[in-house]
Amino acid sequence: MLNLFIANKNYSSWSLRPWVLMRQLKIPFEEKLVPFGGKAAPDMFRSFSPSGRVPCLIDGTTVVWDSLAITEYLAEQTPQVWPADVLARAWARCAAAEMHSGFNALRECCTMNCGVRVRLNEHSAGLQHDIARIDELWSEGLARFGGPFLAGSSFTAVDAFFAPVAFRVQTYGLPLSPAAVQYVERLLALEPMQEWYAAALDETWREEDHETEVRQAGTVLEDRRAAGS
Repeated sequence: MLNLFIANKNYSSWSLRPWVLMRQLKIPFEEKLVPFGGKAAPDMFRSFSPSGRVPCLIDGTTVVWDSLAITEYLAEQTPQVWPADVLARAWARCAAAEMHSGFNALRECCTMNCGVRVRLNEHSAGLQHDIARIDELWSEGLARFGGPFLAGSSFTAVDAFFAPVAFRVQTYGLPLSPAAVQYVERLLALEPMQEWYAAALDETWREEDHETEVRQAGTVLEDRRAAGS
């Protein structure tokens, strides 16, 4: 049985990617959730992840500790991870890699916090650029490959890599074109995304660094989470 180590569902965008991919494609795995803060100090994560970070996939004696590497490891056994069409597959890999390594302004200004709604203090030039590029990528994929997902009719790894952006759009009310908004709605409506979101709302853990980042980004209009501990 595959074991997937993740952190808080409310905060951990990197954890969401392989988790939602495996859930949506019905790849069996056992979830191992280790929350940020407290006992989950870096040394705690190092007990299962060489980098001291999540996600981390363990398959017997094989340890895979990066979300993109996990995706490729899964693809070796489950071809549906990437699109079957060679052109769609190449595009999907490029878009997923761009998400994996880029969009730093979005990450810094709009950290993932599923359970709150925030009005941003400002939309910096960097954030506006990242939002525009995401909209451009999504619109291209949907138009080029026919939708309803980014690389065609089936949910694949490229959709999983942008799944955390859907939660960010929901949290911060980020402006997008109609086609991109509809894509966000489709992602958020997926059963695994609904499952993740419900679990995030039920979490009572609070990690102060993540909470501070949200307060610095803007005004918290609503907190839908269970009372914190």
